[in-house]
Amino acid sequence: MPFPAPDPELAETLLRGRGDVTGLIAEAGRLRDEGRGRTVTYSRKVFVPLTTLCRDSCTYCTFAKPPGAGGEYLTPGEVMAIAAAGDANRCTEALFTLGDRPEIRWRQAAEFLSAHGCSSTIDYVRMNTEAVVAGTGLFPHANPGLMAEADLIALRPSNPSMGLMLENASPRLMEPGMPHHGCPDKDPALRLDVIRAAGRARVPFTTGILVGIGETIAEIVDSLFVLRDVAAQAGAVQEVIVQNFRAKADTPKRRDAEPTVQYFARVVAVARWILGPSTNLQVPPNLTERFEVYLDAGINDWGGVSPLTIDWVNPEAPWPHLEELRLRTEAAGFRLMPRLPVYPEYINDEWIDPTLLTKVREAVDDEGYALAPQREAA
Repeated sequence: MPFPAPDPELAETLLRGRGDVTGLIAEAGRLRDEGRGRTVTYSRKVFVPLTTLCRDSCTYCTFAKPPGAGGEYLTPGEVMAIAAAGDANRCTEALFTLGDRPEIRWRQAAEFLSAHGCSSTIDYVRMNTEAVVAGTGLFPHANPGLMAEADLIALRPSNPSMGLMLENASPRLMEPGMPHHGCPDKDPALRLDVIRAAGRARVPFTTGILVGIGETIAEIVDSLFVLRDVAAQAGAVQEVIVQNFRAKADTPKRRDAEPTVQYFARVVAVARWILGPSTNLQVPPNLTERFEVYLDAGINDWGGVSPLTIDWVNPEAPWPHLEELRLRTEAAGFRLMPRLPVYPEYINDEWIDPTLLTKVREAVDDEGYALAPQREAA
């Protein structure tokens, strides 16, 4: 008997561990095989924490720091040193992660930007990603927070893809006592506007949800249906990340319970069921010890994995060695292949800026997978 079509009420039931959970997992795997086959991808990257300053103060974040307590910008020289090391280690992605518009909150941020001839943090992102493209073989993937359509257009010539996590579609999480209270950049309506703007600007875009920060099951389900709809509207959503919350010792949520693997695997399977067979669905492999369980739940991507730099967002969780990732993925019955930060189906003159297209095409094989990292197994 075919598994039912996606339905919000049934999705909530399944996430509670009731109903045909075994059938859900089987359906998630079937859908992934139908749409993405038995190939699982990853992006060989270096992590560039361009600034740890931020105007928001999420209660689960250990990345953002105030001035004088670790909050600072990398200098252009420091950015290029990281990128050069990544180039030497055959990486293909430079993941630019940073706080949202810190110059609005912190005088020190505005002064740093002015000293480097930039009017905003977005302008500083543009300057540094352009330098990485000009000076290395890496491809930047910027996650600078909220962006206007003009920002996306300005960054497009040096970023073949960009990203912004939705985290959750519920504005309730911005209320007092909730994780996004006092964080204006976490307004889900504004974040969804960025995804729509990426569609208009023709920027391949990564987004996703964060599970375990205080949301309800109904809010998870609603967020997945919202992402399905906005992806269909914008056309730009190249990938959806489903990420599990990990408690950080130096945050207000340090004592909060983390999602269990069994529950989170159900979330992943429900995501595949709702989002459909063609979606590129990612779970980070460094946040769960036995990460293979998510292959059964329908994923087809491990995201960025670095042989060089830590995960600055989850510094307590080291990346698996790339050889280990390959062996464990293949043992589960899949082929592991490297990709650029932009997915193969977006490598064309509609989605890649003409100044980057030749470089991107020269970095991939006939299937659109990255060339250099395939030497990792040697």
